[in-house]
Amino acid sequence: FSDSITLHIPKWLLYLTAKTEHHISGHHHYPFAVFVVVAEFHRSISSPCLSMAKDITESCVLVSYLTDFPFPFQMALLSALRQIAGVTAGPLSDALKTELYTLVLGTISLPINLPGTSYYQGFQARKKLVSILEQMIAERRSSGDAHDDMLDALLRSGDDGTREKISDEQIIDLLIALIYSGYETMSTTSMMAVKYLSEHPRALEELRREHLDIRKGKSPDEAISYDDVKSMTFTRAAIFETLRLATVVNGLLRKTIKDVEMNGYVIPKGWRIYVYTREINYDPFMYPDPMTFNPWRWLEKNMESHPHFMLFGGGGRMCPGKEVGTVEITTFLHYFVTRYRWEEEGKNTILKFPRVEAPNGLHIRVQDY
Repeated sequence: FSDSITLHIPKWLLYLTAKTEHHISGHHHYPFAVFVVVAEFHRSISSPCLSMAKDITESCVLVSYLTDFPFPFQMALLSALRQIAGVTAGPLSDALKTELYTLVLGTISLPINLPGTSYYQGFQARKKLVSILEQMIAERRSSGDAHDDMLDALLRSGDDGTREKISDEQIIDLLIALIYSGYETMSTTSMMAVKYLSEHPRALEELRREHLDIRKGKSPDEAISYDDVKSMTFTRAAIFETLRLATVVNGLLRKTIKDVEMNGYVIPKGWRIYVYTREINYDPFMYPDPMTFNPWRWLEKNMESHPHFMLFGGGGRMCPGKEVGTVEITTFLHYFVTRYRWEEEGKNTILKFPRVEAPNGLHIRVQDY
């Protein structure tokens, strides 16, 4: 159905996250922009960004005690900002953090653009984000200095003359959409991984053993490598099991661009289709005892290669951030489980529908390991 069904994002959401999406969705612009972003992301995985994860994790553990922003949010956002635009902890990251958090609240509210509503506040937050990013781009262009990050790659995207340059407006949209779509998923998954591991000591012991074995061959301050991350099979399984149980993205929205016949029924042109992938994650045929946290299931049956594996979408439109997010969460877990032990404090409320969130945060008591 690739020629009959296309990606669909409601306009009210595009206004907050990627306003010029329709300008870069053609065959010549959008695939190239995505290629640049993904290529830079994967390159940065094996760059000094991995060595920075230790500092990010430790600083965020401290910051979480001093602010109202939860630790996973801090860690995910700082990691994303550093890879995307070389932004480190400080006034600039604080300003971006505040506006991004307001933007997220706007995307999950009723799209009523009136003063006082969350959507209106999200719209104003987007304007401030655009202003900040415009200033960053202007400073990059005026300085002429090279930077080893995604923003630099996007600014240089058309310099070789083989492709039309991406406009600053399109770059800003890509950056906002990428940060928005990545950090919340990563922070929520990290939070739930911490919760599930604390509730399942055997899984935590297996995961910690995997990471401590890797640390045996390294000096105390030596960072892990991308090869180390790829070797952590149980950690990858634990992340996928967390994503399955605590589904962050419930489904995929598509639109028919012509009449589509399916199983004897005709879906008319212009209709919206919502693929409810969340339900697949609890299918007892695919996942026996589906409500149990069991990372080993991913190792025993190689579930990742299953045709119904939909945690990251599927086909040609599979989430381009799959490996990036997995690596970032793995890196966080590495430094967290090898340096700290923790236990939940108080009664934590976790909502799983319509979206996964901890309304009052996930409160844990952290001690040195």
